[in-house]
Amino acid sequence: MLFFPSFQSFETKIHHLETRPASKAKNPLHHLEVFIKCEIHNSSISLLISSLRKVAEDLKIQWEEKVPWFPKKTGDFDKCHHLITRFDPNLNHDHPVSQTPHLKCALSLFGDLLPRVEYTSQEVSTWKEIYRKLRTLYPTYACKEYLDAFHQLEEYCGYAEDHIPQLQEVSRFLKERTGFQLRPAAGLLSTRDFLASLAFRVFQSTQYIRHSSSPMHSPEPDCCHELLGHIPMLTISFYFFCPLQDIGLASLGSCDTDIEKLLYWFTVEFGLCKQNGTIKAYGAGLLSSYGELMYALSSKPEHKPFEPEVAAIQPYQDQAFQPIYFVSESLEDTKDKLRKYIQKIQRPSSVHFDPFTCRVNVLDSVQKVKTVLHQVKADLERLCHALEKIA
Repeated sequence: MLFFPSFQSFETKIHHLETRPASKAKNPLHHLEVFIKCEIHNSSISLLISSLRKVAEDLKIQWEEKVPWFPKKTGDFDKCHHLITRFDPNLNHDHPVSQTPHLKCALSLFGDLLPRVEYTSQEVSTWKEIYRKLRTLYPTYACKEYLDAFHQLEEYCGYAEDHIPQLQEVSRFLKERTGFQLRPAAGLLSTRDFLASLAFRVFQSTQYIRHSSSPMHSPEPDCCHELLGHIPMLTISFYFFCPLQDIGLASLGSCDTDIEKLLYWFTVEFGLCKQNGTIKAYGAGLLSSYGELMYALSSKPEHKPFEPEVAAIQPYQDQAFQPIYFVSESLEDTKDKLRKYIQKIQRPSSVHFDPFTCRVNVLDSVQKVKTVLHQVKADLERLCHALEKIA
């Protein structure tokens, strides 16, 4: 049939194909009615229709958008709790992931007061060992922005060798600095649920600590990874305030394949950048891991320039060190390239985060777009007025 090349050109998945003699044709034996149920990316629909019109006398179309569910308000976070569990036979059965006291603390509703955890002396001892060892590496291996933020966390949030910070105090500090806030999580969340939270400037954080038998490694994210790796960079408004949220917004409604290409792993987790002619770390997976931090900045792995299209398809290792790391020219370079790359991702419709209502609005009508433009225009007028007063 003449129309099949059209479907092949746009990588269309055909779920049902049926032909019948044309009921309205003068000679039904020479004309057929073709019924096709197919699946195609939203960005290719108009091109497919144009192609089919060239080979079909009459074309009728009915379609429905197939969009994965995503939260539209903060209350929906209580549905974003799908955990990915893993079993490591080398760990003892009393590994904190399998313990219930701390996990019960994590299963609170969004908006509830963040639960406090009474850590045992052994857990504090594990934290102390990790904290002391990593702190000696940061001046040499961490980027300047991380170091500045880390010192502020020591001053204002109780970061110290003999004290594991509580999420309450840390979340309050973040809220004042960049608008981000923490939410307790019971373990490793699905990528979709975790990224969806970032769209609302919410970072889902674990509270348990890794097992004392393996202080330099944890099979799942623990409070050492969150507090030492992620939190310092979350305080840096010029970098993570917008781009990290941009990654979250780009994930809303995206297919699983596109979500895996959002560059989270080789920026937020394992990102490297140049500063004063040397390579520094800004990724949380590096800054919370003694072994991988030293390995990543050695001559052993391959270092490639950060190009989003290349990094997006690079497989990552979650149980071993990365064979390849991507190095950006600066944090500003990372931010700019991330935003440009994210804008190219095809989705059924655009979304906009309203900081006043803390809701995500789907921009699927001209009126909704005009409403957002009106808000932006008002903000620009206020900024222009402020500049005039300064001048």
